[in-house]
Amino acid sequence: MILVALGSNKSGPWGTPEQTVKRAMLELNSGPTKVKVASSLIQTAPFGIINQPSFVNAVACIETALSPNALLRRLHMIERVAGRRRGRRWGPRTLDLDLIDYNGQQIAQKGRLQKALVLPHPGIAMRLFVLEPIAEIAPLWKHPVNHKTAVSMIQKL
Repeated sequence: MILVALGSNKSGPWGTPEQTVKRAMLELNSGPTKVKVASSLIQTAPFGIINQPSFVNAVACIETALSPNALLRRLHMIERVAGRRRGRRWGPRTLDLDLIDYNGQQIAQKGRLQKALVLPHPGIAMRLFVLEPIAEIAPLWKHPVNHKTAVSMIQKL
């Protein structure tokens, strides 16, 4: 199962945050990636830096023949087209696409590379805005490291 989290809290070239997430979902359903199932859009409080607008979030389960690194490059390209400019960590953004899980693969960060791919995404267990959409679309999914379902991780939060 390949899971991608989507989020936006700043208008950009694709419109409002809700319009941007919907458009990003269409982009994920084109070319080398296909959306198998997508969660509902939810509005959530910001994470990290709380003095900013609420986010629109969702999670998509996709299929692709791309490698994890090639998929991450595609996600970054979609973010750039949607007007994403990397700035302050956890700050406002037109679009954030995170590769959450890639068929259970585990890839640890090596060295101090800033853009190194880490799988599963290290923040899953602490983020309701990721866990709730996963619980909606993939209730049987288990975290590749702690082997807990999204529902059980939600209960701990």
